[in-house]
Amino acid sequence: MEVKRIQTLALNHLKELPPQFIRPANERPENTKAIEGITVPLIPLTQPHHLLVKEMAEAASEWGFFLITDHGISQTLIQRLQEVGKEFFALPQEEKEAYANDPSSGKFEGYGTKMTKNLEEKVEWVDYFFHLMAPTSKVNYDMWPKHPSSYREVTQEYNKEMLRVTDKVLELLSEGLGLEKKLLKSSLGDEEIEVEMKINMYPPCPQPDLALGVEPHTDMSALTILVPNDVPGLQVWKENGWVAVNYLQSALLVHVGDQLEVLSNGKYKSVLHRSLVNEERMRMSWAVFVTPPHQAVIGPLPSLINDQNPSKFSTKTYAEYRYRKFNKLPQ
Repeated sequence: MEVKRIQTLALNHLKELPPQFIRPANERPENTKAIEGITVPLIPLTQPHHLLVKEMAEAASEWGFFLITDHGISQTLIQRLQEVGKEFFALPQEEKEAYANDPSSGKFEGYGTKMTKNLEEKVEWVDYFFHLMAPTSKVNYDMWPKHPSSYREVTQEYNKEMLRVTDKVLELLSEGLGLEKKLLKSSLGDEEIEVEMKINMYPPCPQPDLALGVEPHTDMSALTILVPNDVPGLQVWKENGWVAVNYLQSALLVHVGDQLEVLSNGKYKSVLHRSLVNEERMRMSWAVFVTPPHQAVIGPLPSLINDQNPSKFSTKTYAEYRYRKFNKLPQ
């Protein structure tokens, strides 16, 4: 089955959106505007340790989302990562199609566009490239773009930095639960933790108030660490409305995902979020998902459960969790 790419559609300079992209009225950005005057938590990693633990735990509990700065990743590396990603999406279409994925047959890695399962479902205005970055033993470098030629070197360097930042964030969040600092990492699989890269590309959209780049969802990962380009669009849900995440150069955007919500027995919140699109400009984001290996068994940590705090989640393998989430089955 031929997949229609959003990028190809956008190049046709449509005046109106095809109907499969028009969201129901209650989901449209024009009817669900972001709350004004609220900003998301911003955490510089150079603060004193006790403040870092406190601020990160509060942000993870109240928002499930925060920005980190002073993280030690050079602006040059972030720019190079973004350049090689942009260069891939600028390749001739047939060259990109050589990497086409097929999620329906379990082939998730590669170049993709989300398809719908039924006629009522709406399509998101996004193309993407997805591949594993770690652990090395599971990485299939054949699925990484060969062009631009620097893609592999840059992405491997960025992966090293992601592993370092992930360790730091998981340690702080462990301490924020009153636990030994290595406990969250070991509960997620330790050196078997998988790190996935997803480059999202949202082309200019003729009617951005009617469409969504990505519909409201929580991530099934433990953590998601994202860098966007300078076109805003990410919004997170807080209590009773959407809050726009403003662009801040070189900040990392950290989402708490479902697995940390389960491990913390609900103390940390998996953040509901969505992505808007832009009429004039292409929006891009580089999302790094930190997940347990499929065989890892994830449930509320025993030390967080007692008579006052009974278990709120069932315990299951990550493979089972993924299957249920993909198929919209109750967990």
